[in-house]
Amino acid sequence: MAEIARDMLISHDTSETRVGVLEDGRLVEFYLERAKRSVVGNVYLASVRDVLPGMQAAFVDVGLEKNAFLYVDEVVSTDGVTDVPRREISQLLKPGQQIMVQVLKDPMGTKGARVTTEVTLPGRFLVLMPFSDFIGISRKLPEVERERLHGIVTAAAPPGVGMIVRTAAAGASDKDLLADLDFLQRLWKRVTHQASEALAPEVIYTEMDLALRFVRDVFGDDFRRLLIDDRPTFDKVVAFLKKTSPHLVRRVTLYKEHPSLFEHFGADAEIATVLERTVRLPSGGYIGIDQTEALTAVDVNTGSFTGRTSLEATILRTNLEAAEEVVRQLRLRDIGGIIVIDFIDMEDPAHRVQVEHRLNQALDRDRTKTRASEISRLGLVEMTRKNVTDGLYEVLTEPCPVCKGQGRVLSESTRRIMVERRMREVLLAGRSAAYLFGLAPETYAIVNQPGRNILAALRAETRKQVAIVADQDCGPAEVRVLIEGKAGSIERALR
Repeated sequence: MAEIARDMLISHDTSETRVGVLEDGRLVEFYLERAKRSVVGNVYLASVRDVLPGMQAAFVDVGLEKNAFLYVDEVVSTDGVTDVPRREISQLLKPGQQIMVQVLKDPMGTKGARVTTEVTLPGRFLVLMPFSDFIGISRKLPEVERERLHGIVTAAAPPGVGMIVRTAAAGASDKDLLADLDFLQRLWKRVTHQASEALAPEVIYTEMDLALRFVRDVFGDDFRRLLIDDRPTFDKVVAFLKKTSPHLVRRVTLYKEHPSLFEHFGADAEIATVLERTVRLPSGGYIGIDQTEALTAVDVNTGSFTGRTSLEATILRTNLEAAEEVVRQLRLRDIGGIIVIDFIDMEDPAHRVQVEHRLNQALDRDRTKTRASEISRLGLVEMTRKNVTDGLYEVLTEPCPVCKGQGRVLSESTRRIMVERRMREVLLAGRSAAYLFGLAPETYAIVNQPGRNILAALRAETRKQVAIVADQDCGPAEVRVLIEGKAGSIERALR
């Protein structure tokens, strides 16, 4: 398989910071940070509010809008995790107790943040685990390199402190690793000192901003270049890399051209597609993506693609294209949780194997942890993807005030019938001889369509004077009584 060309884009202005990852020129990951930053990775001194034995969990106040959720398996002592048959949350935590926690997942919808007491501090090459003695090495590294790094880290690890060696440590010298370890130890010392001085709820460690966090966690030798369109951000990134990975500085470029950075690489057009339900495939087929609170359903269709040889060949090509595009969309939209992919049914088991292989190849490029089942005889794949943030769709959109987030609005016929019924109820119940109703402009146009004669029917039925006007303040099916009075009062008001 040909090597993939990777590029990273960082754009910053007064409103937001945007980070994009390109693979072979196509946007596959996109993240943005506005005034309301992600709190994942932040460490807080929290106060335990409620302990729920029935859920084996507790709610803790970290100073955010909603209390954070702490499950029993995420509670560790400063002496490390002990092996006991059953750990009771009521024995570990008490209301009013102050504890140090770190955010695992941002608040999502009606749910508060997910937190753990097993604090970890990430560096460029290492992740420090103060409450563990586990030494781990990234499985993405070659075996020989893993053994080399394991020897260095094991010899340098302080007693009772665990570490994970990151993929970025490939080729790092002893000096680089020890410098990163020294930095993380000093950082942990500051965090613990801050916790001893703080009063819950209070933040005691804040994660890096989006640009630096992405450079630290993602940017490495597998990227051709990093382009940044903001001078202060560029200087900040270069200064960070000079301390951690000097050989990568030459791959960082300050972008000063026109058009804008994201427009130049076609990323703006790709970002616009995340708001669309359907995504077209090269052959003419398409995938449909429907997100609900519990899961995401992805449907694969041949669309306008009819193929040239056979139905099975047409289905196979569509499914192969869909396998790659589905994963790209999951990464681009940062969709997490339960995902069900409905591929087109394939009679030939060999074709199912091909599609499954293509799907797994695409998932191997996803940094987020995923698990996928085999393709069933009906073409279904069930998978999970770690859910950390709300996802790009939730960040870029808000519920529609008309449909209340359902994605559908009342039909013209429904609106016409509803407002007609409402006006009839008002006319029959009221004592006045004349009424002026206000309707939403779109509904007003529907009621006034030629051949409807709604007003004439209402006048004949109720023997009252009736008139309607367009009212911008009305909802789609709302009826407002603007004027009611004696006969002739409506005509005088409309003059």
